[in-house]
Amino acid sequence: MAKLTVGLVQQACPADRKKARALSVAGIRAAAARGAKLVVLPELHAGPYFCQTEDTSCFELAERIPGPSTKFFGALAKELGVVLVISLFEKRAPGLYHNTAVVLEADGTIAGKYRKMHIPDDPAYYEKFYFTPGDLGFTPVKTSVGMLGVLVCWDQWYPEAARLMALAGADMLIYPTAIGWDPRDAKAEKARQLEAWLTVQRGHAVANGIPVVSVNRTGFEPSPDKAAPGAQFWGNSFVAGCQGEWLAHAGAEKPELLVVELDGRRSEDVRRIWPFLRDRRIDAYKDLLRRFRD
Repeated sequence: MAKLTVGLVQQACPADRKKARALSVAGIRAAAARGAKLVVLPELHAGPYFCQTEDTSCFELAERIPGPSTKFFGALAKELGVVLVISLFEKRAPGLYHNTAVVLEADGTIAGKYRKMHIPDDPAYYEKFYFTPGDLGFTPVKTSVGMLGVLVCWDQWYPEAARLMALAGADMLIYPTAIGWDPRDAKAEKARQLEAWLTVQRGHAVANGIPVVSVNRTGFEPSPDKAAPGAQFWGNSFVAGCQGEWLAHAGAEKPELLVVELDGRRSEDVRRIWPFLRDRRIDAYKDLLRRFRD
């Protein structure tokens, strides 16, 4: 990968899905106008984060791939000459759904997709009700701007996922995300959660010698359950370089567009002085395939 300008669209995702799409489009166009050749949107950016409750009617939001969203955003990618990473609720078959990131080439075609592998199940994040774990593995998507190691949200906590993408030749790690606070949490707890999220992903950049691009939504989204507190998505979209250094970092409380230039040569240079891939003891890691070492 040579030098590449990347755009991150940190946006709110309102209940009006036409408005949510318009916000995505505006962000993409603004990024392209500033020279971005790769633009990334947050997780499930088509509307509110519906996983705050378990509701079978939400399955009506899912769509096929290819389908309406890939057609629409594919046409936009072609018009602007950019590679897009979008995030969809995929209907694969009746009763079989995935949380899927799709990579659209600059000519509007589908370059590839990634189905979220790690599925959370926590209060206000009831994703196991909706999503089947991915079955495409950890395979980078080959594009005109490089090999994109696309993962999704909860995947960002797992060093194994980042490592496998790097071992398969990813030029960068990309995390479309929807993560936030329980508004009832204490200020100190919120700070710990955010710092952990930032730190673990910067660690993936360091351990693998490649940049990390993480794009979150922002804003408060009420829960359909009136007794529940809702979710305050914490923004903080960022790009970290291959030594974990900050290249761009958004705020917490409002939509924001980040545009940053990545230099692919940095990965080569850093891996020469920190050859972690060379020094891995692959002969001693078999126990990683166990759930726990009792």
